[in-house]
Amino acid sequence: MTLNFARILTIAGAMALGQSAQAQTAESSNRVATDTDWSVFVDDDPKECWGVSAPKETTNTRDGQVVEVRRGDILLFVFYRPGASVSGQVAFTGGYPFASGSTATLDIGGTNYELFTEGEWAWPATPEEDARIVAAMKRGANATITARSGRGTQTQDQFSLLGFTAAVEEAERRCAT
Repeated sequence: MTLNFARILTIAGAMALGQSAQAQTAESSNRVATDTDWSVFVDDDPKECWGVSAPKETTNTRDGQVVEVRRGDILLFVFYRPGASVSGQVAFTGGYPFASGSTATLDIGGTNYELFTEGEWAWPATPEEDARIVAAMKRGANATITARSGRGTQTQDQFSLLGFTAAVEEAERRCAT
């Protein structure tokens, strides 16, 4: 992936924790759409824009039993980066390393999409699949991602799509070339 994920995680992690990410990174980032479950951030060096949300509900199970586990930031993104021809790329970080060779399943309104995993990141295979997912998210109310950690924990993260359309349209507008 060609995105500045370390920078994005710093900003988005602060957002997910309810801190003022804009105050922490005011010189290079802008948070908008704060009245919804999605926020938009902009970074100018290099130019990147993204909509992001943290899950509303998370369930972790092992051997069919709910378990407590420590996870890092759990975030669902849609990225735009005009300099790298990235437009509407869906990405998910589960807050843990995914099981080697595994995939994650994104369910939107009963339609499942496969996300390929590497390290702590998951994303669709093609830009066409990104576009299908973004279109489904614009129509949907919730998105649920199910995945498996390297330790064998099954995770299920439910994201609200309230404000998704406005957020991705704003991110795309801010990164228009």
